[in-house]
Amino acid sequence: MEKKIIECVPNFSEGRDMTIIKQITDVIEAVDGVKLLDVDPGKDTNRTVVTFVGYPEAVSEAAFLSVKKASEIIDMSKHHGAHPRMGATDVCPFVPVSGITMEETVFIARKVAERIGTELGIPIYCYENAAQKQDRRNLASCRSGEYEGLKKKLSDPEWRPDFGPSIFNERSGATAVGARDFLVAFNVNLNTTSTRRANAIAYDVREKGRPKREGNPLTGKIATDENGETIMIPGTLKSVKAIGWYIEEYGIAQISMNLTNISVTPVHIAFDEVFRKADVRGVRVTGSELVGLIPLKSLLDAGRYFLDKQQLSSGVSDDELIKIAIKSMGLNDIHHFKPEEKVIEFVMADNKNKLIDLSLKAFMNETASDSPAPGGGSVSAYMGTLGTSLGTMVANLSAHKKGWEDRWKEFSDWAVTGKEIQNKLLNLVDEDTEAFNRIMEAFSLPKKSDEERKSRESAVQEATKNATLVPLRVMETAFSAFGLIKAMVEHGNPNSISDAGVGAIATRACIRGAYLNVKINASGLKDKDFVSSVIERGAEIESNTETAEMEILKIINAKIVM
Repeated sequence: MEKKIIECVPNFSEGRDMTIIKQITDVIEAVDGVKLLDVDPGKDTNRTVVTFVGYPEAVSEAAFLSVKKASEIIDMSKHHGAHPRMGATDVCPFVPVSGITMEETVFIARKVAERIGTELGIPIYCYENAAQKQDRRNLASCRSGEYEGLKKKLSDPEWRPDFGPSIFNERSGATAVGARDFLVAFNVNLNTTSTRRANAIAYDVREKGRPKREGNPLTGKIATDENGETIMIPGTLKSVKAIGWYIEEYGIAQISMNLTNISVTPVHIAFDEVFRKADVRGVRVTGSELVGLIPLKSLLDAGRYFLDKQQLSSGVSDDELIKIAIKSMGLNDIHHFKPEEKVIEFVMADNKNKLIDLSLKAFMNETASDSPAPGGGSVSAYMGTLGTSLGTMVANLSAHKKGWEDRWKEFSDWAVTGKEIQNKLLNLVDEDTEAFNRIMEAFSLPKKSDEERKSRESAVQEATKNATLVPLRVMETAFSAFGLIKAMVEHGNPNSISDAGVGAIATRACIRGAYLNVKINASGLKDKDFVSSVIERGAEIESNTETAEMEILKIINAKIVM
């Protein structure tokens, strides 16, 4: 399963005394499962923006502890700065990165907001997606009056906090807790030094657009409506803010963009649109620059987009998709782009050795060693990746077969499906071994007292349930590959149907092996309803697997002419 990762970007009302900021970031870094990405202090604003990512529970804990520490060491009654603010922790937004929905992120934000309000006595306003009232979605509305107007604001029933007391907290002020989309800072490089031309392109693409002018579009008077407001001509990209500027260090002009919702306008769409608008104005795009980090999905989507434009199969490895994205958008134009430093999931990845990182020979030797893991569960999952890979291979060969050019998309879609199944099964290789290790850890818990024995038994049962569900997920995931394999046998490159057949055989072996692990793990469980449910589901998948394999082999044998 894809691990859930969220980002938190709290803004603290201190940007001059780094010993204070260090105390706050220390409590963040002390939480396991959290990675501190950036600390950005501003002297004039007297404000520091901190960015960290991690697993939801860890990020929630780190966010609470950082707000708690800020409330202890920042005194808002003495704060002065250029930036609008209303609290020691002014804002605390949560951002979904991967494996988690916005709805789940909203739930997390509100739970943290409730905890801050209840345990720390700080008034909390929820904003953007976490807002519980429509008029509080806008952060500026929540922060209206700032710290100086907070006492009066809290006395107004209309501005009763979403969480926490309606009492003025002189030291800590109030905090806005939100959930928002991931923001990507993305610059596109131009072969010009002209800020004017860069700005013109920026106005073409940004959502706000440019002011409408009467008569001459360049020098005419700016048009206004009946209320005296400037009439704007919208740009072509939604959820995009952009300006043009000249970077003396690079000797070029850039389009500097904030992509405020990459699910609406992804980086590859922004890049291509700037490319088109620049071309119309006689300017050439030479590359691009990512400021900060980006979710893995954004680069994978970009790789697929550019392969699709070439009418090539996008059902290739993640490494290849990332390579295509980097080349297509010229991300190496100014600085060498290092995915391991720029992709959030790669930065978050733990450094412990994983089975899937071993060579074939090393995996074989590790399996053959006297260590009980990896065992049949992990090997079954890996057999499933190989079986699915053969189906994916036939899809890719078919997509690029001479004379089948009009069918490339059909087979590319199948190859993408195959890659998704492969990736899920690949993650389950290590997950199965981790599940076994958790059982061993549970058995090693102390058992001297009745309470310890009860706690140990509960932990063993819970770990065993998980170890039963993992191979069941292997079965379910691998079975979904039969649709791909059968389609390739029936419609794919006829010279490769035997490869697809081997894929079917390997996939059936994966499922049968995984079912053995379901049964042996379930045999140690006391929850008989659970056991009955998983055994019944496993038996159904195994039966359907035998039928699917027989159908596929029957088609293959009929097509192979001796």
